[in-house]
Amino acid sequence: MESLLKKIILVPTDFSEVCANAINQAAGAAKHLQFKLVLLHVIDKSTRSFLKSEGQAADYVDKQLETIAANVISDFGIEVDTVAKEGDIFSTISEVATDVDASFMYLGTHGKVGMQKLTGSYALKVVTSSPVPVIVVQKRQFDGPYSEIVFPITSNSGIWEKTEWAVHIAKQFKATIKIYQLAGEAIDKAVAGITSHFHKNDVKYTIDVAAKSSGFSNQVVDFATANNCDMILIMTNPDKGVTSFILGSYDEEMIFNSSQIPVMCVNPRDYNWKKIVPY
Repeated sequence: MESLLKKIILVPTDFSEVCANAINQAAGAAKHLQFKLVLLHVIDKSTRSFLKSEGQAADYVDKQLETIAANVISDFGIEVDTVAKEGDIFSTISEVATDVDASFMYLGTHGKVGMQKLTGSYALKVVTSSPVPVIVVQKRQFDGPYSEIVFPITSNSGIWEKTEWAVHIAKQFKATIKIYQLAGEAIDKAVAGITSHFHKNDVKYTIDVAAKSSGFSNQVVDFATANNCDMILIMTNPDKGVTSFILGSYDEEMIFNSSQIPVMCVNPRDYNWKKIVPY
């Protein structure tokens, strides 16, 4: 089954510094996993406005992508493809992820810098519309394979996809999953089921319980920071279309956390696990 996998990581870029960092992080992961990288720029109104204001020719985007790809190939020794496609960042990124059969995506988010607004609610919309998990990164540099991954649990609903992705990522990177849960009988039962699945798949894990139920997203970030974790794995809310336990101002506290820890966002999907999981 492994030979049938596309093994592709998609990285949208608007040629900003933080998108360059997302490309470098994705390239590091691709090298470790022996995946191919696909670099995407969506040619939209912002692109055309930039080209006009800077007096750039129509082939500017293709040349930029080719230059970046050449540098990545030289630095990381991996296979890289490029795609420039007309559209908008909300629908076209999702379409390309499906077209290239990506396994997951890296998304660099930034503030005021960049040709396109891959930040705040814009980034969340890209994340929640994605057909594949999205690893959201800021300016934090890639230090190597992910070895410590935080797995927050607030309820026993919608955890199957997240658990399977935790197993998948843990096995690929030989990582330890650090369960960080709210207290409660129902959650304890859910954790028992999760850890049983981890045992069956030889996934290393630890369990920690939050000190209180309020301010959970802040506690998750503090826990991840204190334990030098490399990633936080979260599940988006299938009903509200936004990340679970991340509402309003909490967006910046988790996905855009001040420690700049990458956050892997998994949307509820009917994943074909025989296609995704190579073990």
